Amino acid sequence: MSNLYVQALHVHPVKSVAGIAPDEVAVEPWGLSGDRRWALVDSGGTVITQRQQPRLALAAARPLDGGRIAVSAPGTAELVVEVPAPGSPEPVLLFGKKIDTVVAASAAADWFSAYLGEPARLVHLDDPAVRRPVDPDYALPGETVSLADAYPLLITTLASLDALNALIAQGGHPQEGPLPMNRFRPNVVVSGAEAWAEDGWRRIAIGDAVFRGVRECGRCVVTTTDQETAERGKEPLKTLAVHRRIGKSLAFGRQLVPVRLGTVRVGDEVRVLE
Repeated sequence: MSNLYVQALHVHPVKSVAGIAPDEVAVEPWGLSGDRRWALVDSGGTVITQRQQPRLALAAARPLDGGRIAVSAPGTAELVVEVPAPGSPEPVLLFGKKIDTVVAASAAADWFSAYLGEPARLVHLDDPAVRRPVDPDYALPGETVSLADAYPLLITTLASLDALNALIAQGGHPQEGPLPMNRFRPNVVVSGAEAWAEDGWRRIAIGDAVFRGVRECGRCVVTTTDQETAERGKEPLKTLAVHRRIGKSLAFGRQLVPVRLGTVRVGDEVRVLE
């Protein structure tokens, strides 16, 4: 394969909240620098995502120096959140598994609770090198991940999105298409590939970084949430269920784990090594 390039990069500092699209970003062992190091949890300590709260799509977070973030949402004043000082670990539940985090200042809890209309605390993953291993069924020894759903990075291609939108247009809910790429919240978007080529990428290089392609990305109800309005529809899950069922997954995109660190940039060539 040739003529594959990075079309866009995306970093989401707070899980399930809108993020930024930088021109370049460093690759860390657990994901892109600053990606999904923060998350919201409910009163029982379970991580809140757009699955439960679609309005998170309308909130945004941008990184500041020193790991701080600024959060904003319609009708609210922007809030700067400091990285919490080391303290007693706060275990939270993400997909039923416990992860130790550190709770942010109460001002962040007040801000998000007021916005969501229910109690919510903001937590920070202080040490991703040790806090959360990648699924041992797919990981190599020592691989860890941030507060992303399962793996350090998600890669998608423009050609696959075009192919999916063509299928939606032919299906039962054509009025919902075409869908934008932000429905899928990827880290890296690639241009120049053939549709669904990423399914077979076992090892790729971008800039001076190298990644292992682990498996397809199984999609959930978040993809049916309009990221501009927080309204939900039927697509793309209805179409993926017909055309893109891989095992138990309704697949779009591929999960990656870094094997050589570096910096990735918009415009970088994507080289398929295996």
